[in-house]
Amino acid sequence: MKKQILFIMITGVILLLSACGPKYEGDYSYPVDDFTFTNQNGEQVSKSDFDGKIWIADFIYTTCETECPQMTYSKQKIDRALKDEGIEDVEFVSFSIDPEDDTPEVLKEYGEVRGIDFDKDNWTFLTGYDFDTIKEFAVKSFKVPVEKTKEDIFMHGVQLSIVSPEGNAIKYYNGLTLNDEQIKEMVAFIEDMQ
Repeated sequence: MKKQILFIMITGVILLLSACGPKYEGDYSYPVDDFTFTNQNGEQVSKSDFDGKIWIADFIYTTCETECPQMTYSKQKIDRALKDEGIEDVEFVSFSIDPEDDTPEVLKEYGEVRGIDFDKDNWTFLTGYDFDTIKEFAVKSFKVPVEKTKEDIFMHGVQLSIVSPEGNAIKYYNGLTLNDEQIKEMVAFIEDMQ
């Protein structure tokens, strides 16, 4: 009997303690796999570098002339809206799906041409893997489809995924159709997470 009471008490304490931490509730919760890739400065960046931070991730490639520039522009609008609300610690992470062509130098130029100030340290473009690795990573961690045709044409999802400080993708917005109302909703969602 004493063992049962002790077990119940310990279980109760564990449940109580586990309920004390922050909860980041979105529409789902997909754990983002660990990674170590190369950023636009040629430096190694790992998932652990984003521990405890909120980040917004997408999948792009620099020779894309349609969806990718629009997705990057949408993230810039989100960044400005967050800063207008005094939220400056959100990271923006883009994974290239064309690592063969998207070298660190190419990614850096892609960002700079679009007015991204890499000195502020909240924008990261990643490469340094093969196509099959990033395809598997995108599907497994973010449920974002990534394909490459026989003609070397890339196809990919256009989601801007919000990742919680514990490293789970929890909500996404369409990076092509993002409007001002959705940006306000996104900012409010992120603000509630802080």
